[in-house]
Amino acid sequence: MQVQTFYSNGKLLLTGEYVVLDGAKSLAIPTMFGQSLQVDKIKEPILLWESFDSENRLWFNCKFLLSDLLNDKNEFFADTIQKTLLQILLAAKKLNPAFINTSQGYHIKTHLNFPRNWGLGTSSTLINNIAQWAKVDAFLLLQNSFGGSGYDIACAQNDTPISYQLIENKPIVKNVNFQPKFTEQLFFVHLNQKQDSKEGIKKYKRISKSNSSFIKHISHLTNQIILCDSLPKFESLIKEHEEQISTIIKEKTIQEKLFSDYFGQTKSLGAWGGDFILATGNANSPNYFKNKGYQTVIPFKKMVK
Repeated sequence: MQVQTFYSNGKLLLTGEYVVLDGAKSLAIPTMFGQSLQVDKIKEPILLWESFDSENRLWFNCKFLLSDLLNDKNEFFADTIQKTLLQILLAAKKLNPAFINTSQGYHIKTHLNFPRNWGLGTSSTLINNIAQWAKVDAFLLLQNSFGGSGYDIACAQNDTPISYQLIENKPIVKNVNFQPKFTEQLFFVHLNQKQDSKEGIKKYKRISKSNSSFIKHISHLTNQIILCDSLPKFESLIKEHEEQISTIIKEKTIQEKLFSDYFGQTKSLGAWGGDFILATGNANSPNYFKNKGYQTVIPFKKMVK
């Protein structure tokens, strides 16, 4: 049997963080980085799983009996990653009963091509790859396992920037032309810590009161940012976006917290407080962030598909 290989793009949410859950139109970008999943059939009736990081180091491995998958047994595994993986596989099997319905086993290898702490979608790329393998709807698989808005699944499946919006809980995905002429002055800066998206969503839901005026305002800003062709205007728009989200989630903006002396404008992406931020600037920007201890500064063109 020929080895099957699947690949999914990583993601960044440029606008609409948090409020994308409540129907705001958002701008999201698939990244140059992603994750592959390789499926090789074996004779032994087991599922052997190996996950490799961007340095090709084995960071997780486990073994399931096929009977565990066929009989929906997941209460016996104490390891959190192993239990989560099994829950995703079982959710896929419920969507497609023919999935893993064989006497043959499988040897699975996943490979990330970005560091695990970057927050570019280790989970979403995995879910989309498993969905491809299982021949099921990746958005349904996400809802039946991790939950979330689904913008990351849309990024996994697209090779250009997209607008993303939930209308009556259904994802509306549209390819957009987002290649502003000032991309040389845009950078992605990693904040040296991984942010737990699930915890961020829980916190948002606890404190948020869905406000249609906020949703409309963020959707309007998203439309303006997509069409923007001037750096000063772009900086003004992302500053306004930051202030709006700051009001909603009752947190200071990243510029207020960490970069009040910065000569450009910064914007949080996704769950606030970790992973990447977007920064406008110039040739001096990488040195500014590196001098503050943020060594990972990636130019726009080296991140965006």
